[in-house]
Amino acid sequence: MKRILVVDDNPDILDALDLLLGLYDYEVITAITIKKALMAVSHQKIDLVIQDMNFTDGTTTGDEGKNLFYDIKQINPNIPIILITAWSQLETAIELVKAGAADYLPKPWNDEKLLEVISENLNKATPDVKQEPSASFIYQSQKMNSLIHMANKVAQSDINTLITGPNGSGKEKLADHIHQNSKRKNSPFIKVNMGALPHDLMEAELFGAEKGAFTGANTAREGRFEAANGGTLFLDEIGNLNLAGQMKLLRVLQTGEFERLGSSKTLKVDVRVISATNSNLQEDINQGLFREDLYYRLNIVELQLAELNQRKDDILPLAEYFIGKDHSLSACAKNHLLAHTWPGNVRELENACKRALVFANEACLSVEDFLSNDPQTLSTIQKQPSEAERIEATLNKYNWVISRAANELGFSRQALYRRIEKHNIKQQD
Repeated sequence: MKRILVVDDNPDILDALDLLLGLYDYEVITAITIKKALMAVSHQKIDLVIQDMNFTDGTTTGDEGKNLFYDIKQINPNIPIILITAWSQLETAIELVKAGAADYLPKPWNDEKLLEVISENLNKATPDVKQEPSASFIYQSQKMNSLIHMANKVAQSDINTLITGPNGSGKEKLADHIHQNSKRKNSPFIKVNMGALPHDLMEAELFGAEKGAFTGANTAREGRFEAANGGTLFLDEIGNLNLAGQMKLLRVLQTGEFERLGSSKTLKVDVRVISATNSNLQEDINQGLFREDLYYRLNIVELQLAELNQRKDDILPLAEYFIGKDHSLSACAKNHLLAHTWPGNVRELENACKRALVFANEACLSVEDFLSNDPQTLSTIQKQPSEAERIEATLNKYNWVISRAANELGFSRQALYRRIEKHNIKQQD
C-alpha cells in the first residue's frame, strides 16, 4: 500500500483528502503543521506528498509552502510533491514545478484530476536508482554504472573474464549477470568455489574422475567442465587452485580438451570461463604460486568491483532493497549506514538489514534496530555524534551565524531553525 502525506493547516481539507484517498486504497498520513510534516518525511517511508502553500492565518504569499517544498527535497530528493494552491500563489507554484515539483492543482481541486496525477507519479520508477533484473543489481553510483556497462559489453562476447574485488562485494552476482546477458543464457551456469574444496579433490571436481581413480571414488563422476558444456563455468577464488590443476586448466582454456582422473580418454567441451578472486594474483605469480600464462588466459578482461565504502551512493538504495517495501529507514539510521565502513561490503550490509528487521518494532527502522547485540556495531554507533551534537558543534564553529552553519550542514536556514527548536539547542554566553 502506497503511503501519502497530506500537509494542510485546514482540518477539513485533511479529512476530505483522507476520505478520498482512503477509498482508493492509499494509506494517508496527515500533518497540520510544517514541523509535523518534516518529522513524517524524516522518520517514515512516504511515497508522495500533497502540500498546501500557506500555513499561517492571513498569509497568502506561498513562501511557507515554498520553504517546506525545499526542506522535503533536502530530506528525500526523489519524493514526488503535488502542490495545492490558490491562484494568488500560481507564479510560485510554477517556479516549484520547474524546481522538481510533480504538479500543482488549484483550490478547490478536481478529485479525478488529483487521483490521475497521484497515480502517474507513483507509477514512475525512481530515475537515478538502477536495477538490473537478471541478477538484482541495485546501484546508484557512477562506479557501478560504468562497471555494469562494461559487463554488458563483455557478456556479448565469449572471452574469458576475471572479476576482482573484496569478499562480499558481489563477484558471483556479477558473473551471473554476465551469463544471463550472454548468448549462453539458456545453457548451464555452473559455479565452483575453489576456496571451499580440499586441494586433493579440486582436479576431480573440475575434470571428473573414473571409478577407482582415488580412494573413495566408488563410481565414475562427471566434472564441472562437462556439466557446463555449452554454457558458463564460474570459478570463484581461483587463486586457491593448485599448480597441477592450473596446468590442466590452462590446457582446457587453450584447446577445450581434458581427461578425467584415471582415464586416458580425451574429452572436448565448449565452455566460457569466468573466474574471480579477492587476492592479488600478480603477487602469487611473483611467489611462484600462480602460473603467469594461466593468468593471462583468464584475464582477457578484468572487471574490478569496488569496496562498498568506495561507492557510498549505493549504500542506501541497497539497504532499502534489503529491508523491503514494507519498511523504511529513519534519517538517523541512514546517517549511520553512510558512516559505517562496511568491511564486509554488500554481504555485511545485507546481514545488518536482516538483523535490524528482526529487532524492529516499527515499520521505520531506527539506529537502535541496527545494534542487534553486535558490540562492534554498538561501538561504531556510539562514536557517531548525534544530530543535535553535530548541529551545536557547527553553530559554535561559525559563532552562530545561521547561514554559514546551515550551508555546512546541508540545511536551509528554516530547516536549521526547526532543528534548533526541536533539539532545544541554546547559544552559550
